[in-house]
Amino acid sequence: MFAPQGPTLRELAVQALSSVEHGYDLLAPKFDLTPFRTPEVILASVAGVLDGLGPFGRGLDLCCGTGAGLDVLGKVCRDGVTGVDISAGMLAVAARAHPEATLLRADARALPLSDGLFDLAVSFGAFGHFLPKERPNLFARTYAALRPGGRFAFPVVAPFRPGSPGYLALLGFDTAMRVRNALWRPPFVMYYRGFRLSDVRRELAAVGFGVELYALEELGRRRDGSPRARLVVATK
Repeated sequence: MFAPQGPTLRELAVQALSSVEHGYDLLAPKFDLTPFRTPEVILASVAGVLDGLGPFGRGLDLCCGTGAGLDVLGKVCRDGVTGVDISAGMLAVAARAHPEATLLRADARALPLSDGLFDLAVSFGAFGHFLPKERPNLFARTYAALRPGGRFAFPVVAPFRPGSPGYLALLGFDTAMRVRNALWRPPFVMYYRGFRLSDVRRELAAVGFGVELYALEELGRRRDGSPRARLVVATK
């Protein structure tokens, strides 16, 4: 799962016992050598769907990390891209890979962009870092940053079947994080099992978005014929 040049077990342990911000500062130099980076097949599939919905003007990547989503925005946005992240370390790596991008260090929950500047916002793999009660504010902030007709897009993977290896792995990870946070401070929020599509669609609609779903066909389909992953596209 990890490249030989990736983080050691000790480095991962130190990160896991840090805050979210400081943990990612520590991990940043080796982040792209871990399985935590969004896979290229997802990035390419999302870019293909967005290309059919565009073109777009200005693009925003929420919780941009080292800049994987900036690659997607660069393919579909004509008027520049902006990345926002709370981790200075992750932004430093993104700046080296994307000198053309505007990068802003900020907490997405207090996004300082509220004047309809953007035509497209994306986010990849970040929502597990927000508690369910924090999402409505996050979505409202994103809504405010978009111009009328602007879109907010992010991929969602179908849940694993109860009892399957993937389901048990996520359950184990979630349980370990909750035990860690009960015993250690500062907390490290990463609860991906709580990001349910039905809840997210309702929360997006509550702040004013219209929501559509697009199958990410490159990731295949499950036995029942449903997509393994979808792109949520919320339109202001």
